[in-house]
Amino acid sequence: MNPLLLKVNERTYDMLVNYIRTALALKMDKKAVTAIEYALIAALIAVVIITAVSTLGTNISSTFNKVASEL
Repeated sequence: MNPLLLKVNERTYDMLVNYIRTALALKMDKKAVTAIEYALIAALIAVVIITAVSTLGTNISSTFNKVASEL
């Protein structure tokens, strides 16, 4: 077998083992999972607030323009 190919396979194997260990460690860490959940909830709330403020701003702007044109 090609020695270079064997070294690449060993490096790939080591990288995969390290990746799996890290993934399992993060999965076992409840604080990390909780932090990610809170971050997702905060992002969702931010999107809702931005959408609401944008819609409200457009409605208020059109109302003021309508009042201004009536005057």
